Amino acid sequence: MPLPTAVKIVEVGPRDGLQNEKEFVPTATKIELVNRLSAAGFPNIEAASFVSPRWVPQMADGADVMAGIERRAGAIYSVLTPNLRGFEGALAARADEIVIFGAASEAFSQKNINCSIAESIERFAPVAQAAKEHGLRIRGSVSCSLGCPYQGEVSVGSVVDVVERFAALGCDEIDIADTIGVGTARRVRDVFEAVTKVFPRERLSGHFHDTYGQALANIYAALEEGIAIFHASVAGLGGCPYAKGATGNVATEDVLYLMNGLGIHTGVDLNQVVAAGDFISNAIGRQNVSRAGKALLAKTRAEAACA
Repeated sequence: MPLPTAVKIVEVGPRDGLQNEKEFVPTATKIELVNRLSAAGFPNIEAASFVSPRWVPQMADGADVMAGIERRAGAIYSVLTPNLRGFEGALAARADEIVIFGAASEAFSQKNINCSIAESIERFAPVAQAAKEHGLRIRGSVSCSLGCPYQGEVSVGSVVDVVERFAALGCDEIDIADTIGVGTARRVRDVFEAVTKVFPRERLSGHFHDTYGQALANIYAALEEGIAIFHASVAGLGGCPYAKGATGNVATEDVLYLMNGLGIHTGVDLNQVVAAGDFISNAIGRQNVSRAGKALLAKTRAEAACA
């Protein structure tokens, strides 16, 4: 299968990337980050989360973030909504898309939310119905699609089952997420080959973490399967609180460098993203883990010093 000529990059740094930071990131900093990413041209930005502040205190200011950002015409601003209360917050904040989630691993589901996969996804039925009634897009995220921190291997059949359940809820898009970054290219191809038989290929996305340094290889494998939507986090922000040792999402700068090299259109300005990654890394005192980002920053600074 030929590689896609264009892909959609979903920037998840403001939500998925920042949610596990221990020190509270000022609301103004979050707003500035979203605005910088909007200016860079992202078609979809995961901007906030409407969850209980008791569970995710970093996201307690979701309503203020959504109220303060400068929205780019045509861009989709997504928020995480685990229940109807969260949905009400998302609706009031004028979110364009809600994100719901479920694990492909039974052990992960039982360990973290004390219920089965089927029960966890069924809980989202009223949320999905409310979203459809109000004309909001729904994205479903299938965590632990390529491996679980508790049970290890996750069967392809389990991933397919969750995709079918999300499809039944009316999801417009479904993410295949390698939550702990253990996936490899062959496994990625196997999973996408299976799930494209039960859900439209053009509405599936890849969400890869880079724990074992395989994220870019996995993205390429997904490209070979015709997948044209990928998630990435500026400066490689993020991690998973339930997966010890799991690093953040693949860095957006690295994904854009790959796409540019392949001649695949993204509509996103790499240089502006590099600057946004430098901004947020400095703002929160966190190391920038994007290799392409750091290399391009070093090049720019070296050229400026010689000018």
